[in-house]
Amino acid sequence: MNQSQFIALIAERDALRYTPAGMPIVNAVLQHRSQQMEAGIARLSEFEISAVAAGEISGRFSQAPLGGVYQFTGFINKKTRNSKSLVFHIIDFSAVPDSSI
Repeated sequence: MNQSQFIALIAERDALRYTPAGMPIVNAVLQHRSQQMEAGIARLSEFEISAVAAGEISGRFSQAPLGGVYQFTGFINKKTRNSKSLVFHIIDFSAVPDSSI
């Protein structure tokens, strides 16, 4: 199963655009920072990941404030068919109150 869920802030976001097929799409960069336990030791987990919101969710995502902290659900896929770069596809997101990342 390819499903990911994490809390991140919206660090960068492009304007809403449309594919040649007419699908609305928004590209973004998400930033995550948390403390995770690994082998009984606390470990700092930090990453930036390219993300995309396509279809119905793109309108709501394009209105979310930059710097806002959200819980994201989605999946990871190659950026393009022949690419080695990965991108997180946003399926859903919801605000995380009083969170500091």
